[in-house]
Amino acid sequence: MAGVTDQPFRKLCRQMGAGLTTSEMVTSDTRLWNSRKSQTRLNHEGELEPRSVQIAGGDPAMMADAARMNVERGAQIVDINMGCPAKKVCKKAAGSALLQDEPLVQEILTQVVQAVDVPVTLKIRTGWNTDNRNGVIIARMAEQAGIAALAVHGRTRACKFQGDAEYDTIAEIVDAVSIPVMANGDINDAIKAQQVLSHTGAAAVMVGRAAQGRPWIFREINHFLATGKLLPEPALKDVSELLRSHIQELHSFYGEYMGLRIARKHVGWYLKTLANGKSFIKTFNTIECAQEQLESVTEYFKQLITKEDQAA
Repeated sequence: MAGVTDQPFRKLCRQMGAGLTTSEMVTSDTRLWNSRKSQTRLNHEGELEPRSVQIAGGDPAMMADAARMNVERGAQIVDINMGCPAKKVCKKAAGSALLQDEPLVQEILTQVVQAVDVPVTLKIRTGWNTDNRNGVIIARMAEQAGIAALAVHGRTRACKFQGDAEYDTIAEIVDAVSIPVMANGDINDAIKAQQVLSHTGAAAVMVGRAAQGRPWIFREINHFLATGKLLPEPALKDVSELLRSHIQELHSFYGEYMGLRIARKHVGWYLKTLANGKSFIKTFNTIECAQEQLESVTEYFKQLITKEDQAA
């Protein structure tokens, strides 16, 4: 979720009911932390606690150093990424590529846990391909190393995001360890969240792509798990206000130039299922003024609400 779960989005998801949000993946090579991208990813000012920061890399000593430096900057949880299937991450022997090298995994986990006095969590996949689902082995290593909690995506590294997530391996991991396990992969609504929890016995579910443009999914899941009843879809007026607030946060956090460009992809996710959304987005993506972005979104929803009222 690098490039998506920035600070404005994390704050919004927490407001919508997410129990924990984790920063965008940050490289363990601290020599690269002076870049604009890294600086924004390392900014946790004003965030709700606990502040969880995700690091990625393949060198145990560098990972330990990165963990220490993040804790010095205010991280209250350090999350190790061994789940990302992106080529540019895996070719550096990081992310889910590490699952092929179990001794290296053990060394990274041990050094990072020993380096900091805050909880260390781990994100993995079920294995590195369908013939080598070693998620149970990695999970046991994690528990022995002192990892506090584990998130498991129900695909292998080779699967990337293709096909359906499978949850049998996650259930096996839950049975194999005593630390909390979070199930992840294809959890796109409240009913699916309940089904995955029941099937795996996991302590929680982790939602990723399904929250893009629908941050209220966390509120929907919480309500369904607590009551067994589905919440209605949010009213257009509420979506409009939420989106406007999100855009304003992006402008404020990144500044107008970058903020309005980053807002474009988020607006695309919010509107992809709404009437005339695609045509509006084409126009919206040409806007070069922050205030004009807000005004155009307001006008778009005003027209939608008017049509909805006329049809009622």
